[in-house]
Amino acid sequence: MLADFFEYDFLRHTFFTGILIGIIAPLLGTFIVVRRLSLIADALSHVTLAGIAFGMLLEKRLGFVLLSPLYSGMAFSVLGSILIEKLRSVYKSYQEIAIPIILSGGVGLTVIFISLADGFNRDLMNYLFGSVSAVSQQDFYTIAGISILIIAVVALFYKELLTLSFDEEHATTSGIHAKRIHLLFIVLTALVIAASIQIVGVLLVSALMTLPVAASMRLAKGFKQMLFLSVVFGEIAVIIGLIGGYYLNIPPGGTIVMTAIMILLLSIGVKRFSFRYKKAGETNGYEGSN
Repeated sequence: MLADFFEYDFLRHTFFTGILIGIIAPLLGTFIVVRRLSLIADALSHVTLAGIAFGMLLEKRLGFVLLSPLYSGMAFSVLGSILIEKLRSVYKSYQEIAIPIILSGGVGLTVIFISLADGFNRDLMNYLFGSVSAVSQQDFYTIAGISILIIAVVALFYKELLTLSFDEEHATTSGIHAKRIHLLFIVLTALVIAASIQIVGVLLVSALMTLPVAASMRLAKGFKQMLFLSVVFGEIAVIIGLIGGYYLNIPPGGTIVMTAIMILLLSIGVKRFSFRYKKAGETNGYEGSN
């Protein structure tokens, strides 16, 4: 079934890009979920779409074609992440309000740019739901560079990110530059979201960052194990989703997310079965002792 993905260049780029996304999205998603910032992915994905729509508007109205709309989407996403951090510092007692503010702004700009560009086109639909043919060779190299950067940063600042995720006050008092680390983290999150959009789509990208994590939380016995299982589940969802989307001739975003949901349901079922089995064993042991 994988033969086509290695025979054609555009499918090969998509497949390897999916492999990279399957690593970095759940990797950062684990920290996002632990920090209870899951909605930030939705906010930044809509800001990214605004950037993509802006790039398409420039291309259509002015013939301004220097780079793929993916890069204008990345620029908007990074800017949105920085604005979220600024708003969090303004609303110190209500920091979560920064996320819906930026999400609303992203949606508003998207509507304006799409209207000015005379409505939807097929390329924009691909960004909404993902596509197996949207990743160019240059896009793949860019996403590969982002993936290397993200993995390196997580490896270098793992302890700081872990401490910030569970106890931000302790991290600050222990000498960690909390604001700088968090800004770096949220910018990397913006890059992951922008990079994932071509495969998963704007409307579903947050699912790839949270569903594998939700499944791993049911089975993992520690944070490192949760991190590892999140990446494994993310890879399974992406690979099965890409293959399924290609052969069913539907956007891969939907098949990736539905695969991730099936993995989540299986993890819940396994957890319940193991709990009942353990409880039954304890009951039998108690009765035997009597």
